[in-house]
Amino acid sequence: MPETRSPQAQGSGLSPAAATAAGHLRSDRGSGNRSHGGTGAVVVPVLVVAAAAAALLVGLRAGGALAVAIPGLPDPGPVTTWALPVTRLLSDALATLTVGMLVTAAFLLPGDGPSVSPHGWLLLRRAGLLSACWAAAALASIVLTVSDLLGVPPQRLNTAAVVSFASSITQGRALLLQATLALTAAVLARVGVSRGLAAAAAVLALVAVTPPAFTGHAAGAGNHQTAVSSLVLHVLAAAVWVGGLAALLVIRRSRQIADAAARYSRVALWCFLAVAVSGLANAAVRLGSVAQLWQSRYGWLVCGKLVALVVLGVVGAAHRSRTLPAMRAGQRAAFTRLAAGEVVVFAATFGLAVALSRSPTPAVTDPVDADPVTELLGFPMPAAPTPGNLLGQPLPDLFFLTVAAVGAYAYLAGVRRLRRAGHRWPVPRTASWLAGLLLFAACTNLGVARYAYVLFSAHMAQHMMLSMLVPILLVGGAPVTLALRALRRPTDPQVRGAREWLLRALHSRPARVLTHPLVALAIYSGSLFGLYFSDLLGTLMRSHLGHLAMVAHFVASGYLLFWVLVGVDPGRRRVPHPILVLVHLVAMMAHGFFGLALMQTTSLLAPEWYVSVHPAWASSLLEDQKLGAGIAWAFGEIPGAFVMGLLVRQWIRDDQREQARLDRAADRAEARGEDDELARYNAFLAEANRRDQDRRGGRRP
Repeated sequence: MPETRSPQAQGSGLSPAAATAAGHLRSDRGSGNRSHGGTGAVVVPVLVVAAAAAALLVGLRAGGALAVAIPGLPDPGPVTTWALPVTRLLSDALATLTVGMLVTAAFLLPGDGPSVSPHGWLLLRRAGLLSACWAAAALASIVLTVSDLLGVPPQRLNTAAVVSFASSITQGRALLLQATLALTAAVLARVGVSRGLAAAAAVLALVAVTPPAFTGHAAGAGNHQTAVSSLVLHVLAAAVWVGGLAALLVIRRSRQIADAAARYSRVALWCFLAVAVSGLANAAVRLGSVAQLWQSRYGWLVCGKLVALVVLGVVGAAHRSRTLPAMRAGQRAAFTRLAAGEVVVFAATFGLAVALSRSPTPAVTDPVDADPVTELLGFPMPAAPTPGNLLGQPLPDLFFLTVAAVGAYAYLAGVRRLRRAGHRWPVPRTASWLAGLLLFAACTNLGVARYAYVLFSAHMAQHMMLSMLVPILLVGGAPVTLALRALRRPTDPQVRGAREWLLRALHSRPARVLTHPLVALAIYSGSLFGLYFSDLLGTLMRSHLGHLAMVAHFVASGYLLFWVLVGVDPGRRRVPHPILVLVHLVAMMAHGFFGLALMQTTSLLAPEWYVSVHPAWASSLLEDQKLGAGIAWAFGEIPGAFVMGLLVRQWIRDDQREQARLDRAADRAEARGEDDELARYNAFLAEANRRDQDRRGGRRP
């Protein structure tokens, strides 16, 4: 029967699903346990605000961020001095709450068909409001940051200075981008109740957390590859960890809180590990030495965060061992009390984190006599390349190392689960996947990564390995097939686990578009010309974010093309092998034409970058560019021939399987005394030929 709206829903303009959700929430509140509302709902937020404010104040004073202004030097005044850290703390808190509520609504709570659950709808509504406030706080940070940098009180700033900072300076653009993304997430959280829309808003909010991490102390550190990547991982893991716990407290009266808390606990464990490892790596870069932990004010604040991390780890262990079983038995009070205390500790940790961002680091980030090359690269100019230097001078990047380590662990865990269930998994597939990850880690973390910044030839060699060898090996591992076989289905059919989200992604419209052979070919081949015959290369080389984007695109575009050509995972289009062979030939021709065009060019590519970092021991820029062009032209021969061999082999096997199927059908038809498929087809052709001859003879059939 048709769905109707209540008068309240009609008056408020809610959709039927949202109106139903609101009705369920009213019922839940009326019948739920009220013993933990009232006073607790007021006391906990007060304690959270007090802990964050106290930790921020103590951290600012202990870290030296509130030093007395020197007479004669520009001073932004007390408003900026106090309002800027408070605004940053508020922005971080709002971002964390937004991420936590969106992630919980989309991934941790069961749904209501295609829509989120009633409590998921509540979280979406609150996340929309919080995200809008987050955008406002980011915009306010722009004004206060300009005031702090120029030493001018905010009321005396002119609009042109603020606009110029937001549009021209990296830090300002990052804050403006964050405000834009947060506002977009707010709109997505308010316009619908579908789980897909909630997932999109959650992903967008996670992306919005990261832009400021690419500026500030991390970007100016001596090894900004490690500093920036570790900080990005740190803030992402912390946002999911803290925000998810806060979201669970919001829906603590939900009937699904026990199952949601169990799913959150598994996520929180990984977030704890990520926060610990990334925080230690980031602190090591900024401190410079272990002795600075107790010899510097910055080190004192780091020790405070370490103590808080240990406390939170102990509390998390208590959650897993005690409160989760108690919640399954219907005792929610234990979780509420312990989680509320944990949130208070988190708030104090956030205050210390903001104080750290305002405090000077022991490792000098802006020396007076700074080497301009080190300022650009984040590391000193390497010596002339030798086999030992290419492999023995690592440039670790925590982001790439994390991708490789998590990819290897997840794959081996899936293989182990299959074997425990009595199923076999081909060893060559495992070897191919691990070899691909090992090569990926080597190309992005060993000495070759250093030289890829200063030599076009080394950059091109890295590009070819990441876009051809690594994807071919990864595709050979069939990770999607392994995931679909190893991932478990949730016990609740209304919960979408990793397997369900993977299936929806494989059968989505974007996946169908991307897996079209011509689209995959255009992305792979077109990006070669678009990157190197435009100003894009120089722009991307100047920032760590641009470098991450390049590496990700190299691997992703290569994986997409070779998955379409020789992949065995489900989700790709079924295309006849002759067409796939033709697409591969076109890709090889485009690759060769690119190398030839690059060799014939007489103008420098990305001169604004390579002139600034050109080593004294290297050949001329044009000669090195010619060498890189030769690498691009010759590199694709062996991988291309290997892929062609795989295509021909799959073509032959497909024909053999089809012939075997026809033979089995013929045997079954003969056993039943019937004509097989081939005999029926031949009879059809004979009958069609007879009718055609009858028409030509002037007789009616």
